Amino acid sequence: MKISICIPMYNEITTVAATAAELVRVMDGYCDGSEDSYELIFSDDGSADGTYEAIPTTENVGAKYGTVVPIRTSANYGKGAAVRRAAIASTGDVVMYTDCDLAYGTDSIIEAVNIMKKGGCDMLAGSRAAHPDGYKNYTKMRKLASKVYIRVLNIITGLNVTDSQCGFKVFRRELAHRIFPLAETNGWAFDLELFLLAKREGAKVREMPVCVINHRESRINMLSDSIKMLREIFIIKNRVKNLDR
Repeated sequence: MKISICIPMYNEITTVAATAAELVRVMDGYCDGSEDSYELIFSDDGSADGTYEAIPTTENVGAKYGTVVPIRTSANYGKGAAVRRAAIASTGDVVMYTDCDLAYGTDSIIEAVNIMKKGGCDMLAGSRAAHPDGYKNYTKMRKLASKVYIRVLNIITGLNVTDSQCGFKVFRRELAHRIFPLAETNGWAFDLELFLLAKREGAKVREMPVCVINHRESRINMLSDSIKMLREIFIIKNRVKNLDR
């Protein structure tokens, strides 16, 4: 099995080299003695701090069973766009994405690959809500906002998920290559769009408990962004629905 790990990046010059080294260490260890292989697709979304130039080559990082694939755009479009470009460029049997700071750790990557090997689902979505320590370092207000948001989202869309915005998701290649070319959302709500596109395809979706290991401060403004989020839910729902017309 070939595993594609997609890493969206914007101004990550301080983390990209260490992340590449850590992923190579973990994935080489996992693939050793098996027929598995991997690719690390670093998708730079128009960084202005030299992030792209800091991505190590396959040779420099010493990968034995995988390759480092750098891609970039000259402008900053958003995380959704960066993930989409990487997923479309992927060649693995399993396609996943996670943050450049490895927010959910590397154990979650190995666990996800093992789950996908067993079969039974087409899309595996990380869920902080399903983990007892998933929201450990979040403020009470942010925890409440997340619960309210996911409840509203499920009512409006008809989904049944516990955490739509977790930045760790895994797909079988066939599903990834069907839904990512249809996706258009570049901003924060791209995860929701992927859930709805997967549902449209009749995909079997499963959630996996994950915990944030490396915590970053949220850039979300509770008041103004809540209004934007509600609007985006309706826009994405209607756009996906109109794909069938």
